[in-house]
Amino acid sequence: MTGEENKVKYNIKNVHVAKQTEKNTEGATTYTYDAPKSIPGAVSISLDAQGEISKFYADGIAYYVTSANNGYEGDLEMALIPSWFRVEILNEEQDKNGVLAENADKTTNPFALLFEFDGDVKAIRRCLYNCTCTRPSIASETKEETVDPGTETLTITNSPRKDGLVKVQTGPDTADGTYTGWYNKVYEPVAVTSEVAQTAEANRRDRLC
Repeated sequence: MTGEENKVKYNIKNVHVAKQTEKNTEGATTYTYDAPKSIPGAVSISLDAQGEISKFYADGIAYYVTSANNGYEGDLEMALIPSWFRVEILNEEQDKNGVLAENADKTTNPFALLFEFDGDVKAIRRCLYNCTCTRPSIASETKEETVDPGTETLTITNSPRKDGLVKVQTGPDTADGTYTGWYNKVYEPVAVTSEVAQTAEANRRDRLC
C-alpha cells in the first residue's frame, strides 16, 4: 500500500441501497444489481460479525483453530425509511390511490448496502452484498415543548453470497475512478493480475528498506 491510511473513523453517511437479483443457469449463480438509490438521514449503524470459532485439540493443545465467516448482523437506524424502499425491498404494494399495502404473504428482497464513514484522511466507503432486513417497528411519541424526531430501525443480515463474497471497502490505494463512482453502481471485485501483484510486492519491499 502506498496511500496514507486513516487513523480514525466516525460519522456514517451516504447510505445507498441497490436491489439484488440472483440467477442460476446450468449450476452457475450470477448476481446483478439495480443502480444504488440514496436513503438520506443516516443516524447510526452497528453490525456484529457472525461466525463461530472451532477448535480441534490434539497433543493436549488447540492443534487447529478455524473461524467461520457468516457475514454480519445488526441495526441500521435512519431518520425515515422512504416509500421506494418499502416497495422495492420490503415488497409492499402501492395501489391505484398511492396507498402502500403490506402483505404477510410477501417476502422481502435481497439488496446491497452501501455507505461510508468519515476518516481523518479520506472517507471509507463500503458495500455489503446479499443483505436482507426486517420490517421497521411502528413507534412515535406525542409532541411536547420541543420536537424530538423519531427514527426507524432496520435489522440487517448480511450473508455470504454463494461465491463467498461478503463485503468490500475502499482503502488508501483505491483508484480515483472507483472511489468517485462508488455510488453509481455496485462494485464487483476485480482479480489482481500477476503484474499488479508484483508491483505491489516491490513497493512493499521498498518501504521496508
